[in-house]
Amino acid sequence: MTIQRDADARSADAPRGADLAREALRAAREAAAQRAAGPGGRKRSVVGRGRRRRRWSGPGPDDRDPQPFGRLISRVSMDRGWSPRLTDATVLGRWPQLVGPDIADHCTPIALRDAELTLQAESTAWATQLRTLQRQLLARLAAAVGPDVVRRIRVVGPTGPSWRHGPRHIRGRGPRDTYG
Repeated sequence: MTIQRDADARSADAPRGADLAREALRAAREAAAQRAAGPGGRKRSVVGRGRRRRRWSGPGPDDRDPQPFGRLISRVSMDRGWSPRLTDATVLGRWPQLVGPDIADHCTPIALRDAELTLQAESTAWATQLRTLQRQLLARLAAAVGPDVVRRIRVVGPTGPSWRHGPRHIRGRGPRDTYG
């Protein structure tokens, strides 16, 4: 009987189901508040842990503001290493604006490789004229697209029709040798 009384006394003092749940919830809340306080005792936000709060860009320009399309394209071309090829394309694409309509009417740019611009003249007279104007053309191109884009100009005269097709060729009479 004494055992029964001791068990009844213990059960009256011990918390039961709902009381145990309340006590566990209170302990968990205290532990979370201590973790949120962090070092130094200051409270910090649990939701935005490790992230800075975004602020308004204000009256000045910011990276999040809309950017002009040209600036974005130049940034992408610099990041990917396309800038040298774009300047080469600028020389070939804007040829009439760079050298003037008189010269552009009588020659066409063929290629730009290793800072050497190859021009094809429409006649041998214009090929000679372009060779004499070479320094002025280099100065115009350097002023327009940059000093190291074009360093040399090679002028090629007009060529006649060719019967060659493809990169390989066998010496001989060619297509005129059909009837033996």
